[in-house]
Amino acid sequence: MRSSSILLCNSRNTLDYWFRSRNYLIVRYTLGRNIVSIDTFIAEIENRKKNDLADLDKKLNDKKSETEGKKNSAVKELKENYANEAKTKAEREGARIVEAGKLEAKKILFDAINKNLDSTFDVIKKELEGYSKKPEYKKVLQKLVDYSKKVLAKKIIIHCRDEDKASFKDKDIKIGSTIQTLGGFIAENTEGTKEIDLTFEELLRNNEDEIKNTILEKIL
Repeated sequence: MRSSSILLCNSRNTLDYWFRSRNYLIVRYTLGRNIVSIDTFIAEIENRKKNDLADLDKKLNDKKSETEGKKNSAVKELKENYANEAKTKAEREGARIVEAGKLEAKKILFDAINKNLDSTFDVIKKELEGYSKKPEYKKVLQKLVDYSKKVLAKKIIIHCRDEDKASFKDKDIKIGSTIQTLGGFIAENTEGTKEIDLTFEELLRNNEDEIKNTILEKIL
């Protein structure tokens, strides 16, 4: 059989083959374009992934830097607060020690002053005891009698030392009990409702603050 006869006999197959061949080329061409598009798409995805990773790394680094900055700031603040607190405590403790030292110094000073005052009062008492033996003591007693009559009544009762009883010769004065004192006396009205203590000891106690202030002014 001739080839022409075969081609003719298989003309349908030939056309089919022709169409198939053309369609195959079209399919391959289309598929090739799709393959190129897919490669491009994959490359784009890869680029996006790289960019996203880069952005993520940047964000992480920024966040890390921010966190590190906050941490350093917090640590610095804590150190400053601790330093300030420690400084404040140290200053407070120093002030307390200084104040305690001042108080101790004052205590020592006042103890010394009080000892001197006690000694001074002992000296004053001895002076008063000696004074009660002097002639002018009787004049003092008369002044105390006049004061007692003015405060209590015209007629009074006097309690005094035994050695002083002879000094009271006024008819309006009644001698009462004997008392132990450096000098002076205790007077009361005849009804016994009012009394005044004019002994040297009581006079000294009543004027103690004034005497101390006078002494302190001279010492300090």
